[in-house]
Amino acid sequence: MRIILSRTDSIGDVVLTLPMAAALKQSYPGCTIIFLGRDYTRPVVELCRFVDEFVPWENSPPPRPSTNQGRKDEGINLLRNLKADVIIQVFPVKEICQAARLAGIPLRIATAGRFFTWFTCNKLIHIPRKFSALHESQLNLKMLKPLGVDRNFSLEEIGGMYGLTSGQADKRTGGRFRLILHPKSKGSAREWGLDNFSKLIDLLPSEKFDILITGTKEEGILMAGFLEKHRDRVKDMTGKLSLPEFIDLIGSSDGLVAASTGPLHLAAASGIRAIGLYAPMRPIFPQRWAPLGKNATYLVLDKTCNDCRKTMDCTCIRSITPESVIKTLTNPHC
Repeated sequence: MRIILSRTDSIGDVVLTLPMAAALKQSYPGCTIIFLGRDYTRPVVELCRFVDEFVPWENSPPPRPSTNQGRKDEGINLLRNLKADVIIQVFPVKEICQAARLAGIPLRIATAGRFFTWFTCNKLIHIPRKFSALHESQLNLKMLKPLGVDRNFSLEEIGGMYGLTSGQADKRTGGRFRLILHPKSKGSAREWGLDNFSKLIDLLPSEKFDILITGTKEEGILMAGFLEKHRDRVKDMTGKLSLPEFIDLIGSSDGLVAASTGPLHLAAASGIRAIGLYAPMRPIFPQRWAPLGKNATYLVLDKTCNDCRKTMDCTCIRSITPESVIKTLTNPHC
């Protein structure tokens, strides 16, 4: 059986989709797993030993209306040539759903929450993601029910199902604790704030911690003052790493602190100490998006956060203290 997992969004979402490949390989050892995703996520997917092939699919619209049909035909031919028996639209995209139907893929699985899936897919799963208390990875795994994979996976079990073949945390032995701080989120999550990261750096003893700051080049520019302030304590890695290099850096480090971002989930999947900082707000709360892994955990205030719903400057996440982060970082039982 040839099975396509289609997830064409961000790195964190892709990481939390990889356990589906592990579950399918457990149930169908001889199956071929094809991951359909955005090309920039390829380095992550290709580390997963449960995925046999990565196929890029870009979501950008065609530059001119006259090229629209050509793009549709390209997508149909791409999927037809994969000779798949099943496609699972983990995150349904209208263009991909239409192409899969026209390509004649026999079993097309999707959630029922989008109008277009009713006309393009032939097996719909009713999963109320927005109001569910289940983790995103657990919701993903429920999409395997039409293939006979119908059981509840625990978060602890899922944390061991990423199947990454490199970037493991056993590369470093001894020396100071190498800590990655990833302050920004490209607007995808509520952020802890540079003032809190600054206090954290000041509290971490220099004889025990090597601190690296990561982010995109644009985020580095936004953090220029922060980076200058701490230039004697941190190493600025913003905009200096390709994704494969960043994955290697994570795997060779001891810990990472970040909001709910792709790097946080990569760190959790790599097995290093991963601490996520969250707002207590559904559906972005940790019950849905916590990092999963043997050394992963999170911090969140025990309160409701409705007052912050209409702003990205969330008082609740910013109220997590640097002292609590240090306690969690240095005490694996926290």
